[in-house]
Amino acid sequence: MQRNEMVPAWAGALAGLVAGGVALGVAQLVAGLVGPETFPVVAVGDVTVDLTPAPVKDFAITTFGENDKTVLVGGVLVVLALIAALIGVLARRRPAYGVAGLAAFGVVGLLAVLTRPDAGMLDALPTVAGVAVGAWALLWLLRRATVSTPAAAAAPAGTAERPSQVEPPAEAERPAEAEPRAGVERPAEVEWPAVMRAGADLRAFDRRRLLTGVAGGVVVAGAAAVIGRQLGGRQAVDAARVSLALPKPATPAKPVPAGADLRINGITPFFTKNQDFYRVDTALVVPQVDPNEWKLRIHGLVDRPVELTYADLLKMPLTEADITLTCVSNEVGGELAGNARWLGVRMSEVLRRAGLRSDADMLLSTSADGFTCGTPVDVVMDGREALYAIAMNGEALPVDHGFPVRQVVPGLYGYVSATKWVVDVKVTRFDRDEAYWTPRGWAAKGPIKTQSRIDVPKSGDSLKAGRATIAGVAWAQHTGVDAVEVRVDREQWRQAKLAEVPGPDTWRQWSIDWDLTPGEHTIQVRATDAAGRTQVEQEAPPAPDGATGWHTITVKVA
Repeated sequence: MQRNEMVPAWAGALAGLVAGGVALGVAQLVAGLVGPETFPVVAVGDVTVDLTPAPVKDFAITTFGENDKTVLVGGVLVVLALIAALIGVLARRRPAYGVAGLAAFGVVGLLAVLTRPDAGMLDALPTVAGVAVGAWALLWLLRRATVSTPAAAAAPAGTAERPSQVEPPAEAERPAEAEPRAGVERPAEVEWPAVMRAGADLRAFDRRRLLTGVAGGVVVAGAAAVIGRQLGGRQAVDAARVSLALPKPATPAKPVPAGADLRINGITPFFTKNQDFYRVDTALVVPQVDPNEWKLRIHGLVDRPVELTYADLLKMPLTEADITLTCVSNEVGGELAGNARWLGVRMSEVLRRAGLRSDADMLLSTSADGFTCGTPVDVVMDGREALYAIAMNGEALPVDHGFPVRQVVPGLYGYVSATKWVVDVKVTRFDRDEAYWTPRGWAAKGPIKTQSRIDVPKSGDSLKAGRATIAGVAWAQHTGVDAVEVRVDREQWRQAKLAEVPGPDTWRQWSIDWDLTPGEHTIQVRATDAAGRTQVEQEAPPAPDGATGWHTITVKVA
């Protein structure tokens, strides 16, 4: 297509947006065949997560919670849309600009894809295919946006059409023009070069053809993206998960006492439903791991390296345990904690098979997506119910929570213990290896700090004067909560009633009745663990090893 200045800027931007959508749709389609992690948007997002400083990551989790990854991917897509629109605007004048812009976009995607751990050359295929088809779509849309117009029809009245290759006659060769007669208007002079340009390349913008092409491009982009997601393997993994028959535990969980749930309206229930359980991880695309292909490799400072299949794991004695997990990014009073009944094989049993060497003090576990975390060996081997879990609340692990196998270790924050989709464990030392979050500013070891939270009432609630119930949960995993105290308007602390618990590894509900008087009141809570340690009042952010402070809310009473 020759240079064309008839396409307006908005049309070029629209063509660029649609071409960008086609590029991403085709890339998604091919990634469905090669592997979901090779989709360039995901790869760029993963790099963004890896390069994000700890304070920014903490801000994202605090602000957006479990939607942080959705916001990140949305932000990447918005940036890509703006770039695609700009490429379209430039390409309407010089098609080469559009091709070059899409190629540059492809280079960024390729770098993100190919710098992933274990990346191969085949992983580049989705990006290359997407850019190639996107460039073709952009040029096709711009061609559709213009139509050739006969030069004669466009030439000014009274002007003869002349071959474009004929040079205009020299001034001296032109016939002398007679003076116009009185009363006769002389025809307007026509600039010869303008006429010649019109005859050479006269094109006009065609809105209808552009919009029909845009509609077709949108359909192609959407269909390719949908098919690509279906090919990504989630349906097959979901089917394998649903059909799984869970073995019965050799060691069932302790019975939950009747008084474990105080049944107060608004309080956090003792067990968290799977669909409500918090999820914080670095995976923009949830790994799809076929249990029939899953293997767990134990190596490093061991006497006998071990490799287990999923079938091997199911044949081992299974343990059932109620354990509360907590994210290190949880703010004081936050909701990044959940309690579930887990089923799995004791990690200590698997590690004994491998034969731990005496100088080992760290388990560097790796997820199927390359994430790593470092767990202290002594914590796993001290007798607590640290599990390679296969089930959660009576069903196979949800894919989002680590199916087919994840780690669950009571007493440690998730970033140093709860590896999802775990496939590899290197037995090593903290002075030799670092896990994912350690070089990013987080502590190498993350024992959980005692915390308490007010669930009822909520901060900002308006209450009626008189007797009111204040209630919530407290946790100090693997130590246990021994007392919870509440105070209003910084007056004397009062002991709250504690619910029963099956053991020290779960949170504990608490409640207290209070006579509230009209006005604005501040309510605070603090917990003391079974070792006699009371929450510190000093407030500290989550980084580098967990937040501290007393949960404080304000209510209005009328």
